[in-house]
Amino acid sequence: MSTLTTAPSTLAQPSVAARTVGATKVYGRGQAEVRALDDVTVDFATGRFTAIMGPSGSGKSTLLHCLAGLDSLTSGRAFIGDADLSTLNDHELTILRRDRIGFVFQAYNLIPTLNAIENVTLPLRLAGRKGDEQWISSVVTTMGLSDRLEHRPAELSGGQQQRVAVARALATRPAIIFGDEPTGNLDSRAGAEVLTFMRRAVDDMGQTIVMVTHDPIAASYSDRIVFLADGRVVDEMGNPSADLVLERMKRFGE
Repeated sequence: MSTLTTAPSTLAQPSVAARTVGATKVYGRGQAEVRALDDVTVDFATGRFTAIMGPSGSGKSTLLHCLAGLDSLTSGRAFIGDADLSTLNDHELTILRRDRIGFVFQAYNLIPTLNAIENVTLPLRLAGRKGDEQWISSVVTTMGLSDRLEHRPAELSGGQQQRVAVARALATRPAIIFGDEPTGNLDSRAGAEVLTFMRRAVDDMGQTIVMVTHDPIAASYSDRIVFLADGRVVDEMGNPSADLVLERMKRFGE
């Protein structure tokens, strides 16, 4: 098994949306110490859909959370564009997450008393901004929500709710969207529907998405997969297929 020690990837474009340099995250001390990330250097290109995969406990969610500014590194650095997250104070980090990062997680986290379009535009309203109406209209269309805007979450299927969550992440026109198992709560049909719309967000809108998943089928929608094991980047794959991903994942059990 070869370990990647340098970045950027050969698949990377000149513009890098997010990256880590020597990222290390340690929980606990002494015998209870857990090294969730161990000197990870990796980048994520602008305008690409990247999946992060690995066995349970490999550090994939920790990497995502540290990149997104939801957790801090023990050592090393994480960047969104040229912004070094370790140099930002709490206020600056809050503004960066609000203006430059979108989040999509397993739980849809929609406000039940708001309809779909109100949920989509909620981050903008909380920031005191109206937003770009043309962009929001494009997001709604790309996510296939044009005929669901007046529906509240309880009136939407799980797949539709997650599409609202993706649209909400897109509404602020962020530099990058992070997804932590975004189809984990969906059946295969609804999951495929959401992934298709996320793929369209990259292809048609130039969005950048980094997604943690354990599902080879979900990962096959991406342009590139980064594989982690024991807190390290151990491999990557471009232009993945579900069969190739499944075969690669089997090797983690060897």
